[in-house]
Amino acid sequence: MDINGSVAVVTGASGGLGREFVRQLLDRGAAKVYAGARREVDWDDARVVPLLLDVTDEEQVRAAVDVASDVTLLVNNAGATGPRSLLEAPMDEIRATFETNVFGPLALVRGFAPALAKAGGGAVLDVHSVLSWLATPGAYSPSKAAFWGLTNSVRLELAGQGTQVLGAHLGYTDTPMTAALDVAKGDPADVVARILDDLAAGEDESQADETARTVRAALSTLTTGRFTS
Repeated sequence: MDINGSVAVVTGASGGLGREFVRQLLDRGAAKVYAGARREVDWDDARVVPLLLDVTDEEQVRAAVDVASDVTLLVNNAGATGPRSLLEAPMDEIRATFETNVFGPLALVRGFAPALAKAGGGAVLDVHSVLSWLATPGAYSPSKAAFWGLTNSVRLELAGQGTQVLGAHLGYTDTPMTAALDVAKGDPADVVARILDDLAAGEDESQADETARTVRAALSTLTTGRFTS
């Protein structure tokens, strides 16, 4: 994916990671970035086109597809943490997490696929999590695992039109979403830089920080469901 001269759509653009994607795409020469968010944001940059976009809202998704018909790169960054228990949380809250983290991104890929094909293929960048690979209680981990599986299947379906599909995995990153967590966190600037480097290199997967690299390496040692020494 050649970022220089590209036209990108970034979802969840008002968050810490989303803002960094917008900034670094522009720094790397993107001609235009459609910044999708659920609230109005003043970007103070003529190259940024704000989009009112809740990825779970079908009408807003259709409107975004119509407006950003010149897209060459879709960044599925929007996400939700969701409830902390699958057994006790209301089912509608669990479904809402999957709507944001799985079905919303799928709707956007389906909507923008023809435009990407028209542009010669372009790319889709899906922001997963290290918890795509590790099970934890609650809705977030299984929704990200589902998103990872979706990305891998979509990659196969889009291969025929030459669309690169990159899945990015990362640990805790210093964004508003993790503000209440007292844990070590990565720098969003470093994480996004690594992801965009991997995108530009034509990779299918980005292990965007040390946590992701460590967990990914451990997965390769799994035998009969256990870690080996």
